[in-house]
Amino acid sequence: MFFTYLRRELRRRRKAALVVASGLALGIALVIIVSSVSSGMSKAQDKVLESLYGLGTDMTVTKAAAAPKSGSTERPRFEFDAKDSDDDATQSTDRVMVQGFQTLASSTVDKVGGQDGVAGAVGGLSLNVMKVDGQFKRGEFKQEGGTSQGGGRGPGGGSGMPQGEVRGGGASFDVNSYTVYGTDVTHQDLGPLTSSKITSGRTFRTTETNAKVAVVDSAYAKEKTLSTGKTVTVHGTKFTIIGVSTADSGDAAANLYIPLQQAQTLSDSKNKVTTVYVKAADSQKIDSVKSAIQKNISGTTVTTSADLADTVSGSLSTASDLAAGVGKWLSIAVLVAAFLVAGLLTSSAVSRRVREFGTLKALGWKSGRVTRQVIGEALVNGLIGGVLGIAVGLAGAYAVTTVSPTLTAELGSSGGGGMRGGMMGGGGGFGRQSASKTLDIALSAPVSLSIILIAVVLAVAGGLIAGAFGGWRASRLRPADALRRVE
Repeated sequence: MFFTYLRRELRRRRKAALVVASGLALGIALVIIVSSVSSGMSKAQDKVLESLYGLGTDMTVTKAAAAPKSGSTERPRFEFDAKDSDDDATQSTDRVMVQGFQTLASSTVDKVGGQDGVAGAVGGLSLNVMKVDGQFKRGEFKQEGGTSQGGGRGPGGGSGMPQGEVRGGGASFDVNSYTVYGTDVTHQDLGPLTSSKITSGRTFRTTETNAKVAVVDSAYAKEKTLSTGKTVTVHGTKFTIIGVSTADSGDAAANLYIPLQQAQTLSDSKNKVTTVYVKAADSQKIDSVKSAIQKNISGTTVTTSADLADTVSGSLSTASDLAAGVGKWLSIAVLVAAFLVAGLLTSSAVSRRVREFGTLKALGWKSGRVTRQVIGEALVNGLIGGVLGIAVGLAGAYAVTTVSPTLTAELGSSGGGGMRGGMMGGGGGFGRQSASKTLDIALSAPVSLSIILIAVVLAVAGGLIAGAFGGWRASRLRPADALRRVE
């Protein structure tokens, strides 16, 4: 009898049922869209952070660059071969400089790895190479600072570095810089190289701890016409390119990747690293691991993903804040309004059915039976609204993913010094912190099973709330109400 009456009433009151269901559908659809967009933004932020210092890294340990001495005007100096004549001679030289931070002893990696809560720790060495080619008079060339205009920059090196062709003082020369990252080839599961994929050739073998081999970033390889099998010369040492890597998002962490021992030799930094990349055993205890490292290893700066997230600005950050703030509260407001409207409409519908319910009570129906009938109708309306809301929400999320609007993430200077181990921007060779960098991230709106389950729960809750309104109104009806309505 219950289902027969329910089916008849829903068919007879299709328009009223559709109005209630549509209101609930609107609120549920908005919740799905906002939740999926927020999830997409969270993944976009994770992608940005991964591009800073590699996949799986929870924090970095560095030592901030020493402040320049007061009145210091020290600049890179380049020595050229002396000539017996004053004729112009074509020469080339380069300087390899540790970039961004003071170096740490390699033993720091083991100390960090031994702290409670640390699952893995890997050291890396960030370098900047400034190369000068051209014709000079006999003697020494001294770069007096400033940034010359011109091309020749790679993706990872550049900001604040002299670039391009410079003329003057009887000389004509090109100044170019690029970044080199020394990676521990025996532990390649942490660090900046993990944020890139090998698209040609291969990565390092664990036995190539001191081999003269290199992996080159694809953007830099394209600019310099490099490929697997070719060689690059860094400070007089030739490296054979064994692979080409492509960054998953944004620019690569460095132009060239070489074994850590080779990087230490080139920069005269034996048994030194600039950054220790750390993976925590429990992502919920990152703060406690950070505190332990700071307490037990003095003189270091520990930078977590949360610290880096605070340096990210731009449209990604703004949109994320809006989704977490305005979007969240808008969804709640619309959902509450939808529940309230559904309840009021159901209560109003019961009031219009006074004669019907009064007659049923006169025929022997108890108040509980009438209430259950009203709640059943409201619950079905809620489920219909849930189905419509899920359909609209999925369509909205699909539209966002299809359009894939591009958001920008501006990576500001990292006071803690964890950002890409000093490789962002390339200005760290002079003891400065990382320059800002902008990444473009395509937004998606993934819909997880948990979001769908939440939508179903909201649909049921909406139906029950509407049913509660209607049931309360129906329970107050008396058989005499039907007679008064007839009169």
